Amino acid sequence: MSQQGVQEELYVDEYTLGLVGPDQEWAGTVSDGGTVETYTPPGCWGPMVTPSFRGGHEVTRPIRVEGAEVGDAIAIHIRDVSVTSMATSTGSMAEREEAFGDDPFVDHRCPECGTTWPDSVVEGTGEDAIRCAECGANASSFGFEYGYTVAFDHENAVGLTLDEEGAHALALDAERVMDIPENSRQHPILLYEPDGMPGTLGRLRPFIGNIGTTPPVTMPDSHNAGDFGQSLIGADHDYGVETEADLEKRTDGHMDIPEVRAGATLICPVAVDGGGVYVGDLHANQGDGELSLHTTDVSGTVTMDVEVIEGLDLDGPVLLPNEEDLPFISRPYSDAEREAGTDLGAEHGVDVESETAPIQVVGSGATVNDATQNAFDRAGTLLDMTEGEIRARCTFTGGVQIGRLPGVVQLDMLAPLDLLDDRGLGDAAREQYGL
Repeated sequence: MSQQGVQEELYVDEYTLGLVGPDQEWAGTVSDGGTVETYTPPGCWGPMVTPSFRGGHEVTRPIRVEGAEVGDAIAIHIRDVSVTSMATSTGSMAEREEAFGDDPFVDHRCPECGTTWPDSVVEGTGEDAIRCAECGANASSFGFEYGYTVAFDHENAVGLTLDEEGAHALALDAERVMDIPENSRQHPILLYEPDGMPGTLGRLRPFIGNIGTTPPVTMPDSHNAGDFGQSLIGADHDYGVETEADLEKRTDGHMDIPEVRAGATLICPVAVDGGGVYVGDLHANQGDGELSLHTTDVSGTVTMDVEVIEGLDLDGPVLLPNEEDLPFISRPYSDAEREAGTDLGAEHGVDVESETAPIQVVGSGATVNDATQNAFDRAGTLLDMTEGEIRARCTFTGGVQIGRLPGVVQLDMLAPLDLLDDRGLGDAAREQYGL
């Protein structure tokens, strides 16, 4: 990755073929404190059913941030997330074992001619529409176990699932309806025209499922997390790793945390010089846990400001959500609560630790328990606390939330501001919560 001229504002509409890592070409260089706007294609399902992809998403090329060096962190202030798709299809997945080797997201092969990562063409609609360009066989490695098609009402922020006739009508105009960007290389999942649970109404609130910084090794973009990354261990393809320890090089960009939305600040480790910020996998909505393993993938734009925090050596992302997205127990204290605490401290002769701020430490692992332990370890390193104190503070002033099953969590607590100042996080927390 070579350096480019520094820009105060950078627009990005070029994408990788499902990979993240230091060998990807820079999208450009933005100044420290500059603004980035990205235009991204849908995440999971489109790349999943397009056999030329090496990973399960289609994320932007990495963005170099001026002055970011290994051992720093980058604060990403998410200003806006806008959905440009008019509809999408999603659901739980069924694997077509003859169309891949070890991993249906990664090592695709045509089940008839054996071409690896084959180019493909579209013939008609339905789950057999994506065909190997070499031999004409159905080359997609996925179908739906249970799928549905959702049309969006952007004005009122609701979505409605369609019946067979409605899903088919959208499949006939799938690229336009999903607003597949010009530089995208995926097939639109609307082609599959699933029609489960028609007439179901859902609330929409868009967020970013995969956003972060470039890891120091090349890996599938969907596997840049401790749970999805498990399938790389022992895999016999170009991106396999040998041991669990090899996954420590991940940067956990693939979080699927609904609170990573407009108004939030995400602080990410710098693992390669320049940081290599990337964005993808926008979702129109999702409940905690992403229980189908997939949700409403959409095209859209993201506007964000980026800021280097020097010397903040993180093991993984730290999230500062919108205050309204915080659990009741970990919201900033009101003036009345601080006054009551001061009175209580005077009564019992205790100095009150009232200057605190919420933080959420992201953890990932093979299971939710493993992810929580990973978050304990990361929080302990960040705040120089024992695991016992981390557990105590998270019980008394916070908790744990599930971003994605099987293994992405947010460990949240109210942390002392003077300690956050020592770590370089105090200013970001004050800005986020008006402290």
